[in-house]
Amino acid sequence: MASPKLFSPLTLGRLELPNRIVISPMCQYSADENGSMTDWHKIHLGHLALSGAGLLIVEASAVAPEGRITSGDVGLYSDDNEQAMARVLESVRAHSPMPIGIQLGHAGRKASCQAPWEGGAQLSLEEGGWQTVAPSAVAYQDGQRLPQAMSLDDIEQLKANFVASAKRAERLGFELIELHAAHGYLLHEFLSPLSNQRDDEYGGSLENRMRIVLEIFDAVRSVFPDDKPVGIRISGSDWVEGGWNLEQSVELAKALDARGCSFIDCSGGGLDPRQTLNVGPNYQVPFARRMKQEVAMPVIAVGLITEPEQAEGIVFGGEADAVALARGMLYDPRWPWHAAAKLGATVHAPKQYLRSQPHTLKKLFG
Repeated sequence: MASPKLFSPLTLGRLELPNRIVISPMCQYSADENGSMTDWHKIHLGHLALSGAGLLIVEASAVAPEGRITSGDVGLYSDDNEQAMARVLESVRAHSPMPIGIQLGHAGRKASCQAPWEGGAQLSLEEGGWQTVAPSAVAYQDGQRLPQAMSLDDIEQLKANFVASAKRAERLGFELIELHAAHGYLLHEFLSPLSNQRDDEYGGSLENRMRIVLEIFDAVRSVFPDDKPVGIRISGSDWVEGGWNLEQSVELAKALDARGCSFIDCSGGGLDPRQTLNVGPNYQVPFARRMKQEVAMPVIAVGLITEPEQAEGIVFGGEADAVALARGMLYDPRWPWHAAAKLGATVHAPKQYLRSQPHTLKKLFG
């Protein structure tokens, strides 16, 4: 019987993953007020790192204080942030060989909000919120204060912030960087004509709207070691008429591919509350399927991928090179173990847990 494709190795740049299961970056809204990781992150990332997945990507980490979605978001813009993250990573790496990457981003006009369990509404300045920024002074939804349109100097500072955070990521020993250009956050806001109404070199045409993403990719790529991958997460579509769509996503992906992008992670939506979509199993996989036809770099699929056979079908059928799980991994932090058991594969487990291997699965843990 052939080994399942889901549990075959995958190379991103020069980083070899033992299997094709990726743990998506998932905001925890549990940093301290200065954006530094806490003991929660040791627990959260620690147990995910024991799951047997091929790659763990740390949650979206803001490149500037105003780039946090909430005051509980993780940042990587200060020495304190870096030192706190170093302590968490030291603890996790002591017990797991899993490659660890980080997602770098900026929330743009979707910043300055409550945590989801507090309602998620935008915080007023009186409530401890802060002035948000965006490509143009266009609010995410009615009733929110307008973001400040970024000047050219602001854009140059943003690039510098991404570079500084990438250098911190390298010092921390991260093996991969994913740039966050999805879900309606700042880089996505520049891409979409719904949120980008600029009339300079960063607005208007598709070429202009893509410019900042390509410039930030180039800048981060230039300071992160050549043997470590730099990839990107995009939203394949805004799911709103007149917005960012799959054809524009393909053009962006081709431009990134030509620049040596290591992978593309295809999500969707998040830019406009008017979005209309039908959520169901594999609902975003068509974005990945199309990208596989257009670019040479590896493609990661997401979107209510919950069952082992479902994930195997996606990679075996060539719709994507890997699958990324988020909520499903939170619900079942041993999902890769259970997938390997279902598909007849082997998976890594820490030595302390080897005795948990079921009697009927003598080769599950290799």
